[in-house]
Amino acid sequence: MRGLMALPSNVTFVTFDVYGTLIDWEAGVADAFEKEAAKDGFTIDRDEVVELFLEISREIESGSYELYAEVLRRTAVEIAKRIGWDLEPSRSGFLPESVQRWQPFKETNPTLQKFKKNYDVGLISNIDDKLLGQTRRHIPLDFDLVVTAQQVRSYKPDPAHFKECARRIGGKKGWVHVASSITQDIEPCVKEKIPVIWVNRRKETLEAGAKKPTAEVKTLAEAFKLINGGS
Repeated sequence: MRGLMALPSNVTFVTFDVYGTLIDWEAGVADAFEKEAAKDGFTIDRDEVVELFLEISREIESGSYELYAEVLRRTAVEIAKRIGWDLEPSRSGFLPESVQRWQPFKETNPTLQKFKKNYDVGLISNIDDKLLGQTRRHIPLDFDLVVTAQQVRSYKPDPAHFKECARRIGGKKGWVHVASSITQDIEPCVKEKIPVIWVNRRKETLEAGAKKPTAEVKTLAEAFKLINGGS
């Protein structure tokens, strides 16, 4: 764990990115592809699928807004094309359908309960309301605020999510965001001057000259300790 700048002295509101921070989307996506491809006797490389998912989904999100379920369908078709799997586009719904089975990390629910006892908590996510509703069955917590791509009709790293969150909270004072994506969360937060803790689950390295997060940790539990003064 390493602190890079000071966090607010009086934190009152903590928001979280969902997929990658609270939910293991990588295993969820790889499992979905593995299961569907097996129907055709096709074997996937899980790591390759995950990396292609990151690249292709972000490219699609950078275009005109459409529901995340559609982003997932288009991503599935393009990934299949890249890896040589002859997937009929009519079957691409297997990917959005799989979201309901994507599981939280083991630390997610116990740590969120700790956050909830001490702070207002919220979710800021690049997803649509219906799919997030399915995910929230795995994280049964009463969140004080939820901002989705569907609500702001854009995808991070566009700052709309964060501007809307600031509007609902009533400003940025006392607010800290916790997230795992450099491009979709860390960079826009730095630009918007929102304190942000990077949960670096993928053990990534920032590029030379990149803007640094307020702090970097390995786990959500470490983020809680950092915000809660080490306790």
